[in-house]
Amino acid sequence: MLKRTFLFLTLTAQVVCAQTKSKVVVTDLTRIRQVGGIELSPDGKQAVYTLTTIEPNPDQKEEYEYKTHVYLTNLKPGDSKALTRGNESARQAVWSPDGQRIAFVRTVKGKGQIFVMPLNGGEAWQLTNSPYGASSPVWSPDGKRIAFSGTVTTAQMLTDSVLNPSKNGPLWSLEKPGFANNNFIKTDKKIKANPDGSLAEIRAYLNKDVDDKKAKVITRLNFQGESTTEPDLSFTHLYVIDVNEEATPKALTRGFSSFQAGTWLPNGQGLLAVTDRDSLKHPDRESDNAIVFIPANGSGTRTVVLAETGKSYGSPEVSPDGKQLAVLMSPSEGVNFAQIGLATLTGTTASTIQPVTFDRAASNLTWTALPSSGKGKKGTTGYAIYFTAAANGGTPLYRLDPATRQVSQLTPFESGVTNFDITGGQIVFAKTEVTNPSELYLTNAEAKAQTKLSNYNDWVTQKQLSFPEKHTYKNSLGQTVDYWIMKPVLVENGKKYPLLLNMHGGPTAMWGPGEPSMWHEFQYMCSQGYGVVYANPRGSGGYGLEFQRANIKDWGTGPAEDVLAAATAAAKEAWVDTSRQVITGGSYAGYLTAWIVGHDNRFKAAFSQRGVYDLTTFLGEGNAWRLVPNYFAYPWTAEAKVLDANSPYTFVQNIKTPLLIKHGENDLRTGIIQSEMMYKSLKILGRPVEYVRMPGATHELSRTGNVRQRIDRMLRIYEFFERYVGPDAQGLTQK
Repeated sequence: MLKRTFLFLTLTAQVVCAQTKSKVVVTDLTRIRQVGGIELSPDGKQAVYTLTTIEPNPDQKEEYEYKTHVYLTNLKPGDSKALTRGNESARQAVWSPDGQRIAFVRTVKGKGQIFVMPLNGGEAWQLTNSPYGASSPVWSPDGKRIAFSGTVTTAQMLTDSVLNPSKNGPLWSLEKPGFANNNFIKTDKKIKANPDGSLAEIRAYLNKDVDDKKAKVITRLNFQGESTTEPDLSFTHLYVIDVNEEATPKALTRGFSSFQAGTWLPNGQGLLAVTDRDSLKHPDRESDNAIVFIPANGSGTRTVVLAETGKSYGSPEVSPDGKQLAVLMSPSEGVNFAQIGLATLTGTTASTIQPVTFDRAASNLTWTALPSSGKGKKGTTGYAIYFTAAANGGTPLYRLDPATRQVSQLTPFESGVTNFDITGGQIVFAKTEVTNPSELYLTNAEAKAQTKLSNYNDWVTQKQLSFPEKHTYKNSLGQTVDYWIMKPVLVENGKKYPLLLNMHGGPTAMWGPGEPSMWHEFQYMCSQGYGVVYANPRGSGGYGLEFQRANIKDWGTGPAEDVLAAATAAAKEAWVDTSRQVITGGSYAGYLTAWIVGHDNRFKAAFSQRGVYDLTTFLGEGNAWRLVPNYFAYPWTAEAKVLDANSPYTFVQNIKTPLLIKHGENDLRTGIIQSEMMYKSLKILGRPVEYVRMPGATHELSRTGNVRQRIDRMLRIYEFFERYVGPDAQGLTQK
């Protein structure tokens, strides 16, 4: 009797505790603060980082602005201070080698510029005033110079006597029909534009129309950006500037090529950078990337360090002693992900690259010298490479021993390391987990005994949360599929609740407790009385290359099998009302939503977001068009039937489930005509369908888009489903 009384009191206390907490509401989205941009000081005693917040727009009611500022911590809990403030965000903060200053980027008159701030007192001062903007600052090893990037348009390149001394066009063809060797570029500026004049005058008139933005002339392959068409290419060039006021930057690279990911060699003689392997190919057609050495003297020469036909090399990182090179490498075409490669570096010559056996997509490679342990010992025991990789529902931190090529996992799958840095055996990192979407932590080289340094999102402790329960399923290919079930908050005994199947896009994305982008959406829907089930079906990232390639020529049937198996299993939970199931997903999962309701009638309502519905038209309409040949085939080939067989639009006549379709009007990743065609067809068929377009919105409706539109999206998910599975749905149906 005593045990029963104790159990009753314990359960009662838990219920009372839960009831004192509030539900996650839609506007809690604006309360989430994101930690990133972490850089440890050279002595490992301090760190700078960025904090991104969502703030009310003082000039526009109900609108919000993203603000990012730089903070400094002394690596003690609660001991942080803002280094930058104001309306203009600051980002990309990096330490000088002596630890006395930081450089960072702030927007000035619409363009990023580099500022330098002394940390022993004094205001930040502007170092660059580049017409091309300045970003990605990197201090030279001696602390006297900073290398940075600037972005130059084709039109600017044609008139820039430094980047393009001859003022000619590129050696590769701009592919304008009827003109050889880009000879249309050289025109007599004295020719008067005249629509009724000679051919030369007519051409001058047409060129003026382009200059006056009355026409866009497109000759390039990849002309679609994220929000608008981009007829002209842009090029990223590297510069170096002395860290002195009124210093003039010096161009390190030239020509109609881009150079990115610049990183100094330890001797300070130059940088490694990533560029197109074949500079004679149009950049839209060259898919191979090479790593080259760029001397810091401004000679404009470059030496190839790593290059191979059919391969892409990126993210070069040099060991502190300059003797080893780590890169990310992958085949240039097909369904792949980047893997780690290691090479010995002698000066600027790399040995044959050796891949590391690690079947996940690595990122954020960071070399560190490991300190000696034990009394009386000094120096280092060698080097290690730390990195992160999406895996099994989280983003763990890993360590690679370059000598043995062995990889160790340091943090669990249940959380996600979103950013980190390591110096002197100390790691500062940002972590997301179910109990908190983003905070700053300190730990040692083994990632043990983690210390929480910040409390930006501690308001979450006063919220009712739903904790995902992991399950697995063996699919028809024999693969193990992870899925998670989240109960509604405060499930009452004997009461039934609707179930939402929520699916990820990509198709190579991955969801799980350690993935940050869905934290708010999942918790919001659970707070609204919905259970949520989500899975990582075949084709997802985070489970190895074979798993990721398992949906080639099969975007619909196989992945649908996997997510529906998760939904079927979740529907067996005692709290689920099997007659009230709904489904949603965005991007590729918008595709999968439409595919499923064209083949399965279990769902009372569906919400398809920014999806792809016809693979043939997707080739022309979206900037993600390479997914078509990578996964399927070109429409004019003998294999083209696979496109129709895998297109949800082919089965539009089978869709009877009430469907809400949503798309951003400026979304060029998947293309808005996809949703127009699906909506119009269902409307002609007389099916229950509603179409919501978001003015000015791109593909980023759920992550970094306009905050008010992100809130609108969340509310429309809830409101539409309530029509069909809410408490009044039964009565509405009968009426």
